[in-house]
Amino acid sequence: MHKNKNIKAITSFPALKGRLKQLTLCALSGALLLSVSACSEQASQTPEQAKADFEAAYNSISTERLKNDIRVLSSDEFEGRLPTTEGETKTLDFLTAGFTEAGFKPGNGDSFFQQVDLMQITADPDMTLRIGENEFVYKVNMVASSKREVPSIELSESPIVFLGYGVNAPEYDWNDYDQVDVSGKTVIVLVNDPGFAAADSGKFQGSTMTYYGRWSYKYEEASRQGADAVFIVHETAPASYGWSVVANSWSGPQYGLVSPDQGQSRVKVEGWLSRDAAIKVFADAGLDFDQEKEKALQGPYSQALDLSASVTVNNSIEKSKSYNVFASLPGSELPDEHIIYTAHWDHLGKDETKDGDQIYNGAHDNATGTAAIIEMARAFASLEVAPKRTISMLVVTAEEQGLLGSKYYAENPIIPLDKTVANINMDAMNILGPTKDVSVVGMGKSELESYLEKAATNQGRVLTQEDRPEAGYYYRSDHFSFAKLGVPALYAKGGSQPINDEIAQYRKRMNVIVTGCYHQVCDQFRETWNFEGITEDTQLLFEVGYDLANTSDWPQWNATSEFQR
Repeated sequence: MHKNKNIKAITSFPALKGRLKQLTLCALSGALLLSVSACSEQASQTPEQAKADFEAAYNSISTERLKNDIRVLSSDEFEGRLPTTEGETKTLDFLTAGFTEAGFKPGNGDSFFQQVDLMQITADPDMTLRIGENEFVYKVNMVASSKREVPSIELSESPIVFLGYGVNAPEYDWNDYDQVDVSGKTVIVLVNDPGFAAADSGKFQGSTMTYYGRWSYKYEEASRQGADAVFIVHETAPASYGWSVVANSWSGPQYGLVSPDQGQSRVKVEGWLSRDAAIKVFADAGLDFDQEKEKALQGPYSQALDLSASVTVNNSIEKSKSYNVFASLPGSELPDEHIIYTAHWDHLGKDETKDGDQIYNGAHDNATGTAAIIEMARAFASLEVAPKRTISMLVVTAEEQGLLGSKYYAENPIIPLDKTVANINMDAMNILGPTKDVSVVGMGKSELESYLEKAATNQGRVLTQEDRPEAGYYYRSDHFSFAKLGVPALYAKGGSQPINDEIAQYRKRMNVIVTGCYHQVCDQFRETWNFEGITEDTQLLFEVGYDLANTSDWPQWNATSEFQR
């Protein structure tokens, strides 16, 4: 997931310079005060007036405008919206024009843009991993790479320790690293977390994956612990994808953010082993892999293998620049406190080596969410009286390369995180028609769900958990970048229960058409889509943000969330 091969450098965006003048929201000239919602001094409203104002804005959310914006953003003219290409320039123009027309201000000083420095590292596939007397072949039974920004890095005779799930989770009283010195060593860990293999044991959150089960966490924790390298053992069920995904997604160009320490805080080598390779490694150490897995499931576990690992990773490195878009509608009473909506504007660009259609238009993923965030801005700006808190719209780059735009923002926030009340994310909106339910991705994470439940009830809908929570979708879109740094973040969209038989039949027909189009050229705009589900969910999340912005409450993580500490 989140991979492409065509990022190219752009040294400047001349089309962005001098494009749009900042919209004056509050013109003070004598007694003149424009009736724009961002003004700092507002006329008071009675409860009846406030209700009518909200309802008018809510009902202003237009299916036709959403449809038109999705059509434009996913047109061939935008060339698949790949970062650092002409498709980015066109997309940024479209976004800044849309926010300005709506009445939102530039959110980064006098600019709508936040520069994001990207880095592409491509490992030479001509590499071999040697463990003991065995050699493992790149993409066949191992994958290895490095986040360190150096031409070549060598792992030489690094002692190996099996460290169970590679988890350090105080709230679950679990630390595989406890009293284990992994400095200068190679760590082998299992994929997912202990709850997956023992769903009824009470460990972690059962079959629902926590962040401790994500591959990215395991690399990060091994780096924090001072390991030289870490290899995750791939197994299809707990990973939720086959070895081919590992071989294809973690080979070739790998994207990241340019880091101040040039990646030196990361382990030297990050990689995967196939299950068959792991079985062989453990057998050579006189151990049974499945028996060791069972021991790792019982509690924090470590076992030295009396083997060592060696591999050389040769890198080619390319840097480029892209941009997040940030627009705000200042709050009427608490302008320093922000509700931040997110959507990613980018997709995969085009592949000129393909026969026929070469453009990955990304209509569903994520022209739908990008159109929704613009329409949401129009609705908020149409209010006669602005919400008490500021509403900000963050449309990020490079989600498809690993949530990089949102990660950069969260680590370099324009609005301090302690002034960010919540994040609400919109990614791949519902194109299958209105539903009776709302699918909450990562259900049970935070108190934001009480606001969502109220808004859903007003639509006659109920909250349900997303399909396949064991796949860890909560950790695979831009809200996660906020959650990881402590900001309560909500990701919810249309569910699976159609509102009537007509929509049920439509869903069956459309599912046949769009199944398999994720990250493919067939993710195209279709006039035959039912856009009412997108409208319904845009209104739903508008109400959530409106309610949050008009309270002084600070929603918290639930005690069972891995982010609450």
